[in-house]
Amino acid sequence: MDTECIYLDYHATTPLDERVLAAMEPYFSIHFGNPASALHRYGWKAEAAVSAARRKVAELIGARDPQEILFMSGATESVNLALKGLALAQGNGHIITAKTEHSAVLDTCRWLEGRGFRITYLDVDREGFISLDELDQAIRPDTIVVSIMYANNEVGTLQDIAAIGALCRDRGVLFHTDATQAVGKVPFDVEQCNVDLASFTAHKFYGPKGCGVLYVRKRFPRIHLEPLIHGGGHEFGMRSGTLNVPGIVGLAAALEIALAERQEEARRLAELRALMWQRLQRAYAGAVVNGPDLASNRRLPGNLNVSFPGIEADRLIAMLEGSVAVSTVSACGSGEHRVSHVLEAMGVGDDRARSAIRIGVGRFTTREQIERAAVAFEQALAKAQVRVLPAF
Repeated sequence: MDTECIYLDYHATTPLDERVLAAMEPYFSIHFGNPASALHRYGWKAEAAVSAARRKVAELIGARDPQEILFMSGATESVNLALKGLALAQGNGHIITAKTEHSAVLDTCRWLEGRGFRITYLDVDREGFISLDELDQAIRPDTIVVSIMYANNEVGTLQDIAAIGALCRDRGVLFHTDATQAVGKVPFDVEQCNVDLASFTAHKFYGPKGCGVLYVRKRFPRIHLEPLIHGGGHEFGMRSGTLNVPGIVGLAAALEIALAERQEEARRLAELRALMWQRLQRAYAGAVVNGPDLASNRRLPGNLNVSFPGIEADRLIAMLEGSVAVSTVSACGSGEHRVSHVLEAMGVGDDRARSAIRIGVGRFTTREQIERAAVAFEQALAKAQVRVLPAF
């Protein structure tokens, strides 16, 4: 990792843990077989590795059957198969989601909307939470699925997915959750949370890029999806294509490590986040946290989303001069500067939204790095607040 730049963008991606790399390495070279090659030992070895990983992932998320785990190229493909697969299998109907979802969900819903499906986009409150009452009222006889993310990728809001899942179960509606930011960081059990479909990806919990999971419940109810990729019938006919064996092995290893260390890591990350917030408050009196209270258990432990009203986020990051890797939560599209759709849905106001910066603390963040990053922010904020006096 670049020692000159402090990495605090762990929601975007995480570095590969060396222990995960060690588990993956043999499957790049020594055990290079195709798991679909059923007539020789190279294929057997690869297939055994995939099967072991499938069993491990199922066990770690509380799935009853390893065949409920489908390996994907990442969370985006997983979301697409979950929502498009359900919709296309049904032919028509209604889908409920939230305005603060990741673009993988929102863009998929818009695609379906353009093909005649009806979509309800739920509002959220100032902390990013949906209302269970509003969700209940939105469910209709033709509702196919409710898709609500577990942990928000910008402000760290942890929805009560157990309550959402229970409501959906009571109403006879399927429940899908984009658990990309949550898996490996907060407790997640598909049975306890009444989840019917779940999407996540390895590179958010120190595994490799290019490998994700779609959990699909097989019983009570048994879910039918229309495949989106054809050509070989891999993954129980749901996702054709040669399996990424090193990635699958790495995903299972990364998830096992993340869950074994989750509680201690969450405590440490919350402490580092609190330290960073204290320093930012001292450096800029008007700084404000976006999302749930940092002291609550309703927010990802490593998430800090801060606004510095009066200072454009892009300008402040430029003043960091590459010393700290963080994200703005605004996006530039088609030459137009737009604020975060998450903060916009939360109703925080334009100035606060345009000045928001997302800071993600992670496994390899040290206290010394937080101290250095805080100094860099203090210096940048001091520059940003300088006002040129008029000449007389």
